[in-house]
Parts: sequence; C-alpha cells; structure tokens
Amino acid sequence: MLAFSDIPMSPRTMAWRYIALISHLLLIVWVATWRFYFDQEQIYSSTFIIAFYITPLLLPITGVIKAKPYTHAWASFIVLIYLTHSLTVVYAVPVERLLAIIELILASTMFIGCCMFARFRGKECGLKLGKLKDVMEKEKSYFEDE
Repeated sequence: MLAFSDIPMSPRTMAWRYIALISHLLLIVWVATWRFYFDQEQIYSSTFIIAFYITPLLLPITGVIKAKPYTHAWASFIVLIYLTHSLTVVYAVPVERLLAIIELILASTMFIGCCMFARFRGKECGLKLGKLKDVMEKEKSYFEDE
C-alpha cells in the first residue's frame, strides 16, 4: 500500500497546502502576539492563554506540516473556534476590532486552505466518501440479510 507521501501532489494541491500551512503558522503567531503583547488589560494568566488560545492550534501542527489530508480536515474544525472568536470580538469589542479582523482573515484563510487541501489531496490519494444513497443501501442490505 502506498503512503500519502508516495503519491505525487499536483501544483494546485500544493498551493492549497502552503496556504493552509502558512496561515496556520501565522495564526499561531498572531494569537500569541495579540494575547501577550497587544492585550492591555491582561485579565487572563499566561497559563490560561497558552492552554485555551494557543494549544488548540498546536494540536494539528505536525499533521499539517506532514501534509496529511485527514489532519487538515479536522484542523478546519478547530479553526472554527478562532473564526467565531474573531467575529464576536469584531462585533462586541470596538477597541480590539482591528486585531480581531486580522484574526478573522487568518482563520478564514486557514479554514479554506485546510478544506481545499483535504479535498484535493483526498481525491489524489483515492480517499472519498461514498454517495449517501449507496451507503444507505449497503447498510440496509447488511442488516436485512442477517
């Protein structure tokens, strides 16, 4: 069986990989910079900031660096936390609106990059979900034949 790394990657897929990777790394740097440097009030401890703002972004970093499509797929779910956070801050905290817009751009770029890379790389590697009607027929025949 071939590993994902043995299957050649198209230039389009490679572009989405770099978009996802670069925006992911920039989002990590931005969140840390925002929370440790730009945040005037510092209402949270450093431990809290690392645990709840930075650690979720670090969880998929190894798989994103290694270009694993599954990791990109679930990293896109993690980044939705930051997308929601930035939208909330843009709406509710006018003083931090510009900082949140930067987070929103990076989170959106990472989300789109991860989704597109997972989609295209999955197709290249032969990974795909079956059509719902085919899956339902297969399950139905499995349970009815017993």
